[in-house]
Amino acid sequence: MVMKILVYDTKPYDKEWFQEKNNGRYEIEYLETKLNSKTARLAEGFDGVVAFVNDTIDKKVIDTLYHFGVKIIAMRCAGFNNVDMKAAYGKIHVVRVPAYSPYSVAEHAMALLLCINRKIHKSYNRTRENNFTLGGLTGFDLHKKTVGVVGTGKIGKVFINICKGFGMNVLAYDMYPDENLLVEYVSKEELFRRSDIISLHCPLTEQSFHMIDKNALDLMKDGVVLINTSRGQLIKKEDLLQGLKSKKIGAAGLDVYEEEAEYFFEDYSNEIIEDDILSLLVSMPNVILTSHQAFLTKEALESIADTTFKNLDHFQDGKGLENEICYYSASEKKHTPCTKKVEGRCF
Repeated sequence: MVMKILVYDTKPYDKEWFQEKNNGRYEIEYLETKLNSKTARLAEGFDGVVAFVNDTIDKKVIDTLYHFGVKIIAMRCAGFNNVDMKAAYGKIHVVRVPAYSPYSVAEHAMALLLCINRKIHKSYNRTRENNFTLGGLTGFDLHKKTVGVVGTGKIGKVFINICKGFGMNVLAYDMYPDENLLVEYVSKEELFRRSDIISLHCPLTEQSFHMIDKNALDLMKDGVVLINTSRGQLIKKEDLLQGLKSKKIGAAGLDVYEEEAEYFFEDYSNEIIEDDILSLLVSMPNVILTSHQAFLTKEALESIADTTFKNLDHFQDGKGLENEICYYSASEKKHTPCTKKVEGRCF
C-alpha cells in the first residue's frame, strides 16, 4: 500500500533530501505553507503529514487532521513543544527525529560565540568597503574563560568537548546529570554567577520556559555572553533587550527567538518588521541573530530524512514506534496509560 504524505513548510533543501530518500512506498506532496488552522484542511485525503518546528499544531489543527483521516504526524525535528500532545493522544500518532546531528548545532553555537567575540561580522563589512582599521574589534581569549552549559544531552556534550578543546573551564547544569560525564555540575544559580559565557542546550519545558529572565540576569557577571541555539522561549525577550541596553549582557549569539514562528525561514527583506524587539536586536552591533539554521548541514538533513522515513515505515508496517511521543510518555509521571514500553506504541 502506498501511503499519501503531505509535507508542510517545505524548503528546497527539505524536498531534495526527501525525494532522494523516498523508497517508493510513499506518494508525497509538498507545500511551502506552514501547518496551522487555516491549512490543516489541505491534508484531506492524506494518511500522514510531515511538520516542522514552527508549525502550529494545536487542538484545532489536531481535530481537523483527525477529521480528514490523518493517522500520523511525523515531526522532522527534535522539538515538539508546538504540538498539543494532549489533544493528539488517542487520535493521531506523533513521531519525531530525536537526534540528527548534534555536531551541527554545537558547532554553530561555537561559531556564534567566535563571531560575536572576535567581531568577525563587523570586520567583514568593513573590509568589503576597503576599511582595514581595527578600532572596536577587540575580543577576548576563550582560553581559561568559564563557560556554563545548560543541558548536557547529545548537543550539550559535543559543545562541552569543543569548549574543552579551546582550554575553557566548563560548568554544567542539567535536571538529570550524566554521572559519566567529566564535567563540574553545579546548580543553575551557581552557573549563572560563575560563568563568563552561558550557552543553552536544553529543551523547552514548563521548567525551562523563560529560564533567562531579569532575576537570572541579576545573578550573572556584568558583560556575560549569552548563546542560544535551543529554543527562543528559554529567554524572555523583554529582559534580554533590557540586559543588552544596560550592558549586563555584553553580547548575544542567537539562532532562535521567542516569537520567531512568524518570521524565521521566510524572506522579509522588502518589508518592515513589526516586532519591535526583533528589529532592535538585529540592529545591535553586539548581537548576532541567525534564523534557526544551526541544524542546517548536509549530514543533519540526510539524517532527518532517513529517520522520518524510518518512522513512517514502522508505522505502515504495524511495528513499534521507537520515536513516538505522547501526552503521557513525554511527561514525568510514573503511572500513565501509555503502553509504549509494552506494545511499542503510545496507544
